[in-house]
Amino acid sequence: MKKLAVIGKDVSKSVSPEIHNYIAEKLGLEISYEKISVPEEEFESRIDGLLSEYDGLNVTIPYKLSVIPHLKKTEGDALAFGAVNTVLSSTLTGYNTDGSGFMQMLDCQNVKTAGERALVLGAGGAGRSVAKKLLDCGSQVEIYDRNFSTAKNVENEFKGVKAVSEVTAEERAIIVNATGVGMHKTEGVSPVTGEVLAACRVAVDLIYEPPKSRFLAIAESLGKKIINGRAMLFFQAYYSDCIYFGLAPDKERAEKLFKGYLKEVVK
Repeated sequence: MKKLAVIGKDVSKSVSPEIHNYIAEKLGLEISYEKISVPEEEFESRIDGLLSEYDGLNVTIPYKLSVIPHLKKTEGDALAFGAVNTVLSSTLTGYNTDGSGFMQMLDCQNVKTAGERALVLGAGGAGRSVAKKLLDCGSQVEIYDRNFSTAKNVENEFKGVKAVSEVTAEERAIIVNATGVGMHKTEGVSPVTGEVLAACRVAVDLIYEPPKSRFLAIAESLGKKIINGRAMLFFQAYYSDCIYFGLAPDKERAEKLFKGYLKEVVK
């Protein structure tokens, strides 16, 4: 049995255990899966102990970058993005399955990205991953962060991504909220105005709880296609489990599992 957990500043409402346990059951894998909330002031003193105690960790806000110095290496998308959401403790290797999960979510919803203009809100670990993946898929990508220097760092790192210092209402195919604004203490708040959302075609929120954030509710009221982050969370979890157990990922199997999860668990 593999001992796994999700760690973040506040994962009290995380459905990661529910998802990983569902996937494990369907694939015949044996796991235990916990939620571990770690205050920011305790992260540095606790992370090495957690890495030695657990076979694998899923890493979420705000530790996708700060976990990297505690690892021996990063591979694949984690190396390209400079952000980690999955750690295999036996080799202290960091991976990132956010990008794969994000793109499969868009594929499931038939959202075209090649040649389209996209705005990513938030330049943290998830925002960086989404921006790089959209760029690789041929999108014209802008990124905004309330700390402009953070967005500028992404622009400097990923040639082709443009950092913007303010969000204005301009025609875009996709706007992605990767800020975390709209959940927990900011529930009911949108990171952008209705004027901005009125100029886009698709609004994507990486938040999955609440299922319809204020950001998505405004977009829906304006007749836009809306997508919440539940599918991305599920798909990135599936790809993480493939890493933990050394399985070859299968997009069709992942989609079939997600449909089963929606029907059997979410309902």
